[in-house]
Amino acid sequence: MKHFIKAALVIGALSLSACTNADRFDNADAVDLNAQNGLNAANDINQTGLGGANDPASPQFFSQTIGDRVLFEVDTSTLTAAGRATLDGQAGWLATNSDYLAVIEGHADEQGTREYNLALGARRANAVREYLVSKGLAASRIRTVSYGKERPLEVCSAESCYAQNRRAVTIISIGQNS
Repeated sequence: MKHFIKAALVIGALSLSACTNADRFDNADAVDLNAQNGLNAANDINQTGLGGANDPASPQFFSQTIGDRVLFEVDTSTLTAAGRATLDGQAGWLATNSDYLAVIEGHADEQGTREYNLALGARRANAVREYLVSKGLAASRIRTVSYGKERPLEVCSAESCYAQNRRAVTIISIGQNS
C-alpha cells in the first residue's frame, strides 16, 4: 500500500510539472496544417496585408477605419450628425462587400430599468438599421438585437462612462441571407 501511495504521488508530481511548462506549445518543429504555399496565415497577413486592417475588404478595416459604432445622446434613439457620417461609411463598405451580413447591437447606459433599456437599445438598433436600409442596403442583410444595459463598455457612475454605453454597434460576418 505504501508503494501505491508513493507511485501515485510521483505520477501526480510529474503530471503537475508537465502542466507548468510555459513553452510547451511553442514548438519550432511544429507543422502548421493551415499553411498555404509554405507560409502560415499570420505571416501571410503580415506580408501581404490581406485580411488585416490595411485590406479594405476586411472586417478589421471595417471596425478600425470605417467605424463599427455610433453613440447616442441621453434617452434618445435619434442619430447624431457624427453617427450618420459613420453609418454612411458603413453603408458604402457593406454595399461594396456584399458577402457580409450585419447585426446591429443596441445598447444603453445603466440608468433606468432593465426593461426600459432593452426597449431603448432596440430603438437605437432599429434607427441604425433603418438608416442603412435607406442608403440602399437590403433589409434581409441586417438584423438587430438589443442588450439594453447588460453589456456595458465602461462601468462607473459618471457621464463619461454613460456616454460610451449609449451606442449601437455593427457586427459584420460572412454569411448567406436567410
